[in-house]
Amino acid sequence: MRNREVAKIFYEIADILELQNVKFKPQAYRKAAHSIESLEEDIETVKDLKAIPGIGDALAKKISEILKTGRLQYLERLRREIPEGADQLMQLPEIGPKTAQFLASQGITSIEDLEKVLERHSLQKMKGFGPKMEGNLKRAIQLYKFSKERRLLGKVIPLCREIEKALKDFSDTVVVSGSVRRWKETVGDIDVLAVSSTPEVTIETFIRLPFVEQVLEKGSTKSTVIVEGMQTDLRVVPRESFGSALQYFTGSKEHNISLRKRALKKGFKLNEYGLFDRETGLKVAGESEEALYNNLGLVYIPPELREDQGEIQAALNNALPDLVNITQVKGDFHVHTDWSDGKDSVKAMAVKASELHYEYIGICDHSQSSRIARGLSQERLLDQNAYIKELNDCTPEIEILSGVECDILPDGSLDYPDSVLEQLDVVVASIHSRFKSSREETTQRIVRALENPLVTILGHPTGRIIGRRDPLNLDLGKVIETAREMKTALEINCYPDRLDLKDSHVREAISRGVVCALGTDAHSVRDLNYMELGVGTARRGWAEPENVLNTLGYHDLVQLWKQ
Repeated sequence: MRNREVAKIFYEIADILELQNVKFKPQAYRKAAHSIESLEEDIETVKDLKAIPGIGDALAKKISEILKTGRLQYLERLRREIPEGADQLMQLPEIGPKTAQFLASQGITSIEDLEKVLERHSLQKMKGFGPKMEGNLKRAIQLYKFSKERRLLGKVIPLCREIEKALKDFSDTVVVSGSVRRWKETVGDIDVLAVSSTPEVTIETFIRLPFVEQVLEKGSTKSTVIVEGMQTDLRVVPRESFGSALQYFTGSKEHNISLRKRALKKGFKLNEYGLFDRETGLKVAGESEEALYNNLGLVYIPPELREDQGEIQAALNNALPDLVNITQVKGDFHVHTDWSDGKDSVKAMAVKASELHYEYIGICDHSQSSRIARGLSQERLLDQNAYIKELNDCTPEIEILSGVECDILPDGSLDYPDSVLEQLDVVVASIHSRFKSSREETTQRIVRALENPLVTILGHPTGRIIGRRDPLNLDLGKVIETAREMKTALEINCYPDRLDLKDSHVREAISRGVVCALGTDAHSVRDLNYMELGVGTARRGWAEPENVLNTLGYHDLVQLWKQ
C-alpha cells in the first residue's frame, strides 16, 4: 500500500511541474513513480532506495520523508503555486498546461464550472475554442466521469487478492465475485463471498483490514467498507448456498435475468439462496454453480461469458467454446526494455519470462519516431538485434525474439525501411500519433501498414486508453478483413488501461478467421504479469487456444512464420 502512496505523490508532482511548463522533471518523476509501482517488495523494506531505477539522491530523500511523515513538503509547496482548479482541469486529455492556466484565469476552476460554460456555449466566444473543441471537451468530461466511477481491472485485482489472502485463515472459502470474476475491464465495486464456521471473526477481520478507509455497515453476515475509494461488500453465506450466491453476485445482471427466465420455464425459482422447485419449495441445487447450471439443462458457463450474448443458447446446445487459459500461453510478443522507455534489461525480461515457463519473449522497443520514449535509431535497433542474437546463445532455456514496436507513420508507411525490418523476428506495427484523423484517413493508414508482409502484429489496434482516450475513428471491419487477407495477427494488448482489442472486437476478429496475439506491452519485469488480463479479455471474446498465437510453442511458431 505504501508503494502506491509514494507513486501517487510523484505522479501528482509530475502533473504540477508539467502545468508550470517545467522541462524534463515531469518525465523523471513519472519514471520514478512507475518504478515504485513496479517494485516486487514493499518500499519500506528497501534498504537502498537509490537502487530503484530512476531514483537518485534527491528523490530518495523525498521518499524517506513520505515514509516517515506520510506527507511531502515539496508537494504542498507546489500545490500552493498553481492556480486553483488548474490541476483538476488538466485531468482532461484535451487540456494542457497553458489551456488550464487560461481557463483558471477566466474563473473556470473546476470540471463542474467547465460543464456549465459548455452548456451555455459561451466557451466558443473565447479565442481558440470553436465548436469542435467544445465537442471534444464534452467527450473528455464523459471519459473523466467514467474513470472516476469505475476502476481499471488491473488496478483492482491486486487489492482483491490482498483481501482474499487476509481472510483466508478465517474462512473455509473466500472468492471475489462480480465484474472482477468476469474479468470485465473496469470495476465499479468489489463483492466478496465467504463460507465460514465463525462468521463473526471473518467479519471483524474484514472491517479491521489496514487498508479499510471507512466502515459503512457491520452486520452478522454482511459488512460494507470503503477501500481505496471503492465500496467493498463481504457476505458470509452458508455452504449449501455458496454456489447460488456465487452465481448471483458474479452476474452479469442481464445473464442472471435470462437464467431466471429459463428457471421459471422449467418450473423452478432461482435466487441467491438456491434453485427451488416452485411447487414443492424443495431446494434442488445451491452448493455449487455446476449443479445449478446442470439442473437447468445447461453445461457450466464460465464467468467470462456471462453477459447474455448467446452463451445460454450455446450452453443448451453444448456449443460453448473451449476457452483459452493462462497455462496455454507459451510466450509474450510485446515487451519494452531499458533500450527505450522500459525499466529493466533485455536479460532481466528474458529471465522473468523463463520463470513464467515461457518458450519465447518478443523484445519490441519503440521505433525512432517515438522520441519521447527514446525510440531506437536504425543503428541502435540493429545493435540490439545483434546483442539479442548473442544473448540467445547464453539463454538456452528461452528464445529471445528480436523485434520492434514500429510506428505507423501518417501516410501508412513504417518507421524503418524493409531492409531493416526483414532482419527482425517480429514487427509490431502501432499508431502513436494523429489520433484525431478522419475515419477514412485512419483506416487507410492502418490498411497500408498491414499490407506490408513484414508486419507480424498490429499493436493496440483501436488506440484507446480506457477512461482517458477514445478509440481511433476507423473502420475496424476493414482492418480485420485486411488482417485476414495478410494473415497478420491483431494484438490483445494486456496493459490495464488498454486491453485493446477489447472483448467484443476479439469475438468479431476470431469469427472472421483472424488470429489474436497477446502482448503485455510490459515496461518492467513486473508488468509481464499483465498477461492474465489479456487472457481474461480473450476469454470474454470467446477465444479458444487456436485463436491465440501465443499458444503455439516456439518451433511451431517458426514453422508458421516460414509459410
